[in-house]
Amino acid sequence: MLAVMKRKIKIVLISPKGPLYRHRGGIWKKSLRYQPLTLTTLAALIPPEIPADLQLWDEGIADVPLDLDADLVGLTVITGTAMRAYELADHFRLRGIKVVLGGPHVTLIPDDAQSHADAIVVGYAEDSWPQLLRDFASGQLKSRYDQAPGLDLADRPFARRDLLPSNRYLTNNVFEATRGCIHNCDFCVVPTAWGRKPYLKPVADVVADIRQHGARKLIFVDLNIIADPEYARQLFLALIPLRVQWYGLATVLLADDLELLELAARSGCKGLLMGLESISQQNLRQNHKGFNSPDKFVRVVERLHEHGIALQGCFVFGLDQDEPDVFMKTAEFAVAAKIDLPRYAVVTPFPNTGLYKRLEAEGRILTKNWELYDGQHVVFQPSKMSIEELQIGIETAWKFTYRLRSIVKRIRHSPAPWPVKLGTNLGYRFYAHNLSRFYNCDWIIGRAKSNRVNFQPVQPSVEAV
Repeated sequence: MLAVMKRKIKIVLISPKGPLYRHRGGIWKKSLRYQPLTLTTLAALIPPEIPADLQLWDEGIADVPLDLDADLVGLTVITGTAMRAYELADHFRLRGIKVVLGGPHVTLIPDDAQSHADAIVVGYAEDSWPQLLRDFASGQLKSRYDQAPGLDLADRPFARRDLLPSNRYLTNNVFEATRGCIHNCDFCVVPTAWGRKPYLKPVADVVADIRQHGARKLIFVDLNIIADPEYARQLFLALIPLRVQWYGLATVLLADDLELLELAARSGCKGLLMGLESISQQNLRQNHKGFNSPDKFVRVVERLHEHGIALQGCFVFGLDQDEPDVFMKTAEFAVAAKIDLPRYAVVTPFPNTGLYKRLEAEGRILTKNWELYDGQHVVFQPSKMSIEELQIGIETAWKFTYRLRSIVKRIRHSPAPWPVKLGTNLGYRFYAHNLSRFYNCDWIIGRAKSNRVNFQPVQPSVEAV
């Protein structure tokens, strides 16, 4: 049947977004956004024998038209955008359009998504998505497609970056060399959704993609680019002749491997995001991230700076050993340690992760409204503070870290160019002073009122700076 198909299948791929990135009224504007890779990768995987009329919609830059003309709509879903994805899916299904849901949230909790879709894709989609399209074209669409066993990332088509408007993003020079991570952090989605095996693209394929796209400054979205140190060495060596500058994600273990760190710097690495998570070793051990050592964090920053690499250091609040003084202690540490771009989040128990299962068993999950699972809302009962103390405390940390005095103290030591380090810090300063517009405890108050509960907000123990 495929061989004689003449009518094009109208396929629409959508990335729904929550308030953090929604283009109208969201916190982040173009200056801090890069082009998402998922939609353009899925577009490239459409089998050549299937004639397709394809549209891509990223709600971070444009509203999805509810009257769009489509035969098949595919949505990629993270937990924080699940409610929006379900809303769109239900709408299009009522119009008689077939809907496919995939992505991390669907992989974590397939049964939650199944009723909102004609088909779901669980796991990585390199093989299952093309098969789904073949089945759809032949009228044999199944309700569920699982990641193919023995998945191999070699010889895959390059992402169709041309299908999203480059002028709406900071950059579309976004690449991927690896997927997954070898660690088993309790709050991390990766080991639950995809296991602990890193998937590696052949280095030659990565280099070829960079060359064909003509990228000189680029971002690797790999969750841990040094998950396989030997692969990382090969990749960094191959990048050296390209004379590129790149940014990515890694663990603090890179600072312990001076040879690998030197190669990263020689390959053009200019900035890394690292999950420092907590200044409490007990918190880190409890959440299976004991390879982080807070007493070594300052040395991590120093070693990165010695090699010309800036650090975006990420911390989470709300772990079981956190008390109301943790916010200022962490913020003061981040400033004193000269972290180029500190970032804070509320620890979030994403569904089916180890943290979620533990908190659910303890009766501490407060809501399953997935829209609140965004890294900034409190969706569980903290152990040693109130919900309000946690919600207000994170804002306190942001404001202290991004007050002008703190910015100057940190970035004067940063190896990043002044336009970059000043622009990013002022962007985060804007974010710090607008948190309460988007993230607050109103949903808890509303729920308490609807349940006729006498709700008394707890006064924060730390005043906002």
